[in-house]
Amino acid sequence: MNSYLITGLGNIGDEYEFTRHNIGFDVLDALAVKWGIKFDNNRRYGAIAEHTLKGRKITLLKPNTYVNLSGKAVRYWLQEAKIPYLNLLVVLDDLALPFGTLRMKGSGSDGGHNGLKSIQEILGTDRYPRLRFGIENNFPKGGQANYVLGKWSAEEQKTLPDHITKAVDAIESFCLIGIERTMNIHNTKSK
Repeated sequence: MNSYLITGLGNIGDEYEFTRHNIGFDVLDALAVKWGIKFDNNRRYGAIAEHTLKGRKITLLKPNTYVNLSGKAVRYWLQEAKIPYLNLLVVLDDLALPFGTLRMKGSGSDGGHNGLKSIQEILGTDRYPRLRFGIENNFPKGGQANYVLGKWSAEEQKTLPDHITKAVDAIESFCLIGIERTMNIHNTKSK
């Protein structure tokens, strides 16, 4: 049976809930609701939920290490579940993409994202799939931290559920038909 580790990046704690930086957690929460499964928050390095989808064993991970140390949780669960790097998918926010734009890639730089930086340092490679969720870069000079840790605007909240649904569909597609076909179907065009 093929096994997959889907890791959503975010920070634990009420103050970080529903912030731009926690979109990885929000997407995984939506996936768990769709599949009718619950997260066990008392697992090592994070909250874990498991599901079987058409013969594929899928582990959802929301690290409790904070974004900047995500690599520790990812390495532990890859080893624990004996999952190859190519079956890891990291879901994260991306300032360089317009709001709601989805971009899946099989490898690449960390793009300045501390979560990816941690994962790449600990795994020793950048050759693992990631799904970037555009949060735009709509902030004044020096305001990046407040922006990514800030709540979604009222305007963004109107369409956010639709974008999260598309991200959920992309994750299921990744597990069922592979990254190449998924990128062709689900990578959305920038407006």
